[in-house]
Amino acid sequence: MYRYTDFDKAFVRQRAAQFRDQLDRWQRGELSDEELLPLRLQNGWYIQRYAPMARIAVPYGEISSTQLRMLAHIARDYDKPDAELLAHAQATQDELQAAQPGLTLAAAPLKYGYGHFTTRTNVQFNWIPITKAADVMDLLASVGMHGIQTSGNAMRNINCEVYEGIAEDSIADARPFAEILRQWSTLHPEFAFLPRKFKMSFNGSAEDRAATSWYDIGLQMTRSADGELGFAVKVGGGMGRTPVIGAVVREFLPWHQLLNYIEAVIRVYNLYGRRDNKYKARIKILVKAEGQKFIDAVEAEYQAILTQDGAPHTITQAELDRVSANFEVPELKPANLPSSVKTDGQLYQRWLQQNVRGHRLPGMRAVTLSFKRVGFAPGDADADTIDALAQLADQFSAGEARLSHEQNLLLPWVFESDLPALYEAARNLGLAQPNIGLLTDMIACPGGDFCALANARSLPIAAALTERYQDLDEVFDLGPIDLHMSGCINSCGHHHSGHIGILGVDKDGKEWYQVSLGGADGSTLSGPAIAGKAVGPSFSAAEVPDVIEAVLTTFRELRKPGEFFIDALRRIGQDPFKAAANAARHPKQAEEALAD
Repeated sequence: MYRYTDFDKAFVRQRAAQFRDQLDRWQRGELSDEELLPLRLQNGWYIQRYAPMARIAVPYGEISSTQLRMLAHIARDYDKPDAELLAHAQATQDELQAAQPGLTLAAAPLKYGYGHFTTRTNVQFNWIPITKAADVMDLLASVGMHGIQTSGNAMRNINCEVYEGIAEDSIADARPFAEILRQWSTLHPEFAFLPRKFKMSFNGSAEDRAATSWYDIGLQMTRSADGELGFAVKVGGGMGRTPVIGAVVREFLPWHQLLNYIEAVIRVYNLYGRRDNKYKARIKILVKAEGQKFIDAVEAEYQAILTQDGAPHTITQAELDRVSANFEVPELKPANLPSSVKTDGQLYQRWLQQNVRGHRLPGMRAVTLSFKRVGFAPGDADADTIDALAQLADQFSAGEARLSHEQNLLLPWVFESDLPALYEAARNLGLAQPNIGLLTDMIACPGGDFCALANARSLPIAAALTERYQDLDEVFDLGPIDLHMSGCINSCGHHHSGHIGILGVDKDGKEWYQVSLGGADGSTLSGPAIAGKAVGPSFSAAEVPDVIEAVLTTFRELRKPGEFFIDALRRIGQDPFKAAANAARHPKQAEEALAD
């Protein structure tokens, strides 16, 4: 992973000190709440449903064991509500649960003292008091972490596909380019006050595992006919209330022109993006409305940067070499730990099949630890688990790990000979579920349990589905299925791109859920990116598990031997699945839904 320079470390420490000064002035009454708002947002601090939420950046998903231990310390010692706040929050949750007749799970106690891995490889904490925010930022800065530009109308945390630099189908390692872009865009005035938030993702492999078509800018590594390295550039993708697939605005951009071209895109967005209506302010709205005019404007701005401005941000070979040198392969040594695992056992073999991938280095493997298990929300890890992850990273992966946009954790440097011992250690932690890419490896945002923007809670639905599909034989028989759910139209749970998507909606103050089918993220399995289509009026919380089961039963009845869910859905068409879903409605809830 990237080794921070002395300048990088000093910058992060200075920003933490600056934020402490801002908080101190606010507490003394020298800054109003309105004046503090953009300052705390640009450092990753929201005020959520019950308490502040801290969003910590993990650029392109890479994290060290030292950083994991710091996150565990923060979870254990700072992610704590006071007794009165917790009692109020729990009472509110109990009322919400009581208003959902028929949902079999009891109201779960609210958890604290943990971190949440998000779909954009950030880590969030839900209970840190704002009065402790400066202390937390100082602690993070001590290990090279921060929340800079994880919120607000700025360039957000930059993503890469999780297998960068180790994938067998790698075209080139995109991480150095992501790091150059991170350094360049941080506090850059052109990026600091955009019309709306802005998200970017890189994919350096032949298969798009970074969902680049769903980002404001998606960058796919490619090579020209003569072997020159560059990027295919997509602009204007995004989910939310208006799902849009990014348009390819450049089939090939030479790698050294990356910053110049992105600046051209941002300049056009800053000039013409809507600022009068936040729902129409994302770049996707501009690209969709203007089409070729937008592309022409970007090309004109790009040429002006090259010919009039002197191409000030052309990446030199020396600069690429400098940054790339900080991504050296770590010193690799096998753990050689004993193991009692029966390597011919079914569970272990299934784990190898689902959770272990090949590697560009001979004798090495990349291993995903599953954060989808009973009793925890997708992506959640308590302090003890995060500490244990740091230990696993040290023992088995040269002290390095990676967060994935599927809300799991990858160990990128595992010796094949160490797989049995790693499996045994992960199993003891409850993180060896062989379900990566299967139905229970679901994506879910925190929803209405914590988020003030949410219309409904996603976590009880995730819990109900996880409970229902604990039979591994059944889950393996169903095969690969992307199940994504969001608590509101902002789509933090990527419901639009799920083979099965679940969206929480508010109807007359009650929580309902819209189910969609046929979404795709752009991967080989899913096919070209596309938004799923709703099966009909929304469902009550109690109905959702039965609706999903009805859809899956229809799949089992109609599939061909060996056919995957998404392929069967496209071959057959959605009508039989829609009919099954709507037939699963409960009589009373059906009456309410259809009357809406």
